Amino acid sequence: MSQATRPERMRALLSAALDPSVLELSDESALHAGHAGAASGGSHFRLKIVSARFEGLRLVMRHRLVYDSVHDMMHNEIHALAITALAPSEL
Repeated sequence: MSQATRPERMRALLSAALDPSVLELSDESALHAGHAGAASGGSHFRLKIVSARFEGLRLVMRHRLVYDSVHDMMHNEIHALAITALAPSEL
């Protein structure tokens, strides 16, 4: 059985926690080659996520929900995560 990739694991964790209607995740690690985070093995990702869980929440709370979802991957497998977190009413 093959092991899930980092993006696959991230998608699974985010989907389970936030039930998003949109989840676009891109690995931008190649753009950061030579960066200290890349040297330590952490990857750089960009995320666009739309979830009803974000309705009425300020940006900092939306980001907290995202980070809480992937907490176990932070600092080891994820070095940087650029987040765009929207509620469905903001589309």
